[in-house]
Amino acid sequence: MTLQCRITRDKKGVDRGLYPTYYLHLERDDGKRVSKLFLMAGRKRKKSKTSNYLISVDPTDLSRGGESVIGKVRSNMLGTKFTIFDNGVNPDKQPFVQERESLRQELVSVSYETNVLGFRGPRKMAVIIPGMNQDCERVSIRPRNLCVKEHETLLARFQNGNMENISVLHNKAPSWNEETQSYVLNFHGRVTQASVKNFQIINDDDPEHIVMQFGRVAEDVFTMDFSYPLCALQAFSICLSSFDSKLACE
Repeated sequence: MTLQCRITRDKKGVDRGLYPTYYLHLERDDGKRVSKLFLMAGRKRKKSKTSNYLISVDPTDLSRGGESVIGKVRSNMLGTKFTIFDNGVNPDKQPFVQERESLRQELVSVSYETNVLGFRGPRKMAVIIPGMNQDCERVSIRPRNLCVKEHETLLARFQNGNMENISVLHNKAPSWNEETQSYVLNFHGRVTQASVKNFQIINDDDPEHIVMQFGRVAEDVFTMDFSYPLCALQAFSICLSSFDSKLACE
């Protein structure tokens, strides 16, 4: 089934214009009205050299050491490649951790294709996620140290063509509409405003099935719909990566 969610962006306050907070709610329709259930919140961290988000299940506690933090989103210097981790231990900061299970997992990587021509057009993105085992459980990807990480990370596996235990999804290419002179996608009423950030994610083996879609419905309101094999944390993280402006991609 497809789960329908809503993301609201809060830019009010002294520094939230630069470091907004994003709130993810699950939409529940009982036939009479649509109610919202809070799932998680994300906020861009200050004093980071690259784009860096913390994700928490407590909307009031988005501090780095908070007990409610469940994930982190981190980008490269260009803002074109993002990796999403759970709340496990960073092996670079604690290299002598004995229990592999306590090391952080890579949950998803998002790679935006750079647009060397410089014209404003639709973004191209690849979403790399861990595969599923025979019990339909997510395969654990836990790169241990820098020497090994170059080959073990989701992004490295994708770039090296090593598809073992990973799945790769892509955004659906929009079609050009002569009447509006713009690129368009059919969001079936779930998206109402045009934006370069709007996207649909598909598996190349089944391009008609939309695994996930995201788009603007108001100035600071967006819809996020997702289904298997993505979980809510993976889907929300992909959206957070999309909010970043990408000078190299558009």
